[in-house]
Amino acid sequence: MAIGIKISLNEGLFQRDPQSTALGQKIIKHSILLIDEIGFEAFNFKKLAVRMQSTEASVYRYFENKHFLLLYLVCWYWEWVSYLIDVNTMNIEDPKRRLEIIIHTLVSASQENPAIEYVNESVLHRVVVAEGSKAYHIKDVDEENKVGFFLNYKQLSAKVATVIEELDANFPYPHAFASTLFEMANNHIYFAEHLPRLTDVKVQQGNFEEVEGMLKYFAFRLLCKNSG
Repeated sequence: MAIGIKISLNEGLFQRDPQSTALGQKIIKHSILLIDEIGFEAFNFKKLAVRMQSTEASVYRYFENKHFLLLYLVCWYWEWVSYLIDVNTMNIEDPKRRLEIIIHTLVSASQENPAIEYVNESVLHRVVVAEGSKAYHIKDVDEENKVGFFLNYKQLSAKVATVIEELDANFPYPHAFASTLFEMANNHIYFAEHLPRLTDVKVQQGNFEEVEGMLKYFAFRLLCKNSG
């Protein structure tokens, strides 16, 4: 399904598009694996270069610093989820069914797609769950927002908000609820794996069925109250 796909991201995130070269793809691949292994705080370009058997200078030719690299990875994931939603809801007219598919896609987007060799989606998903909020819970968020660094997430949220409005035109918080679905999914996966007393769902061996069930419960209890 994803053969030939090139994810389009804000050019301000990188010095050179890493998707365009073998070295850049190697940087993406190994940064995902290394951040997942040691965490973002311990991650740096020197360690990445050692893992890649390359040099720090080669990494800096693509990214100004590790914050921009993390933001690039998170934006890549958001755009990947958006793409999957488009594909999975194509030709589906019923907004309730589309929202069901969207919620399922939020969870199943973490499944690895071997067609994109330099991105392990399941590992990237773990990175987004554990580290993703660090990409935008930062002091410079307003400045980065002005140059469009978070546009991918905004467009994804707006896409889901549109479906929510179609499903329930009187629902007063479609954009808030759209972004809440994404944040809830990631937060409760994290809670289930690390802080289980903060949630009621369980995640075992990468099975997110209970998370999906929780999202659908909230969504359809709030929306379409008269639709049954």
